[in-house]
Amino acid sequence: MSKRDDLIAKYAEDLKTKCKVNPDLDLLTKVTIGCGPAIYSADSETVAASDAAELETLKKNFLIKKLGLADTPALSAAINAAIDTYGRSERNKYRAVVYYLLVKHFGKESVYS
Repeated sequence: MSKRDDLIAKYAEDLKTKCKVNPDLDLLTKVTIGCGPAIYSADSETVAASDAAELETLKKNFLIKKLGLADTPALSAAINAAIDTYGRSERNKYRAVVYYLLVKHFGKESVYS
């Protein structure tokens, strides 16, 4: 298996065990690929849920630019819901998993088709 395949398996396991979500592996693979090289860097592979600037960047660059959503308070609420689903106490919140949860939340799977 490639390094990316190993990471996708790790993300799927997090979705099953920590988020209690049965992942769509095809969508998870596409979301992971969409993250680009960020998944291979220890600094950028995770989302710092306690860093307001990082959450704002996630909102602007992923939800608004990538998914094409309007900037409303619902975006911040969805990010918080995704973080809660993952578990606020969970140290490593993988970017691809958080993105996957947000794509599913907003029903934007078509962006990755």
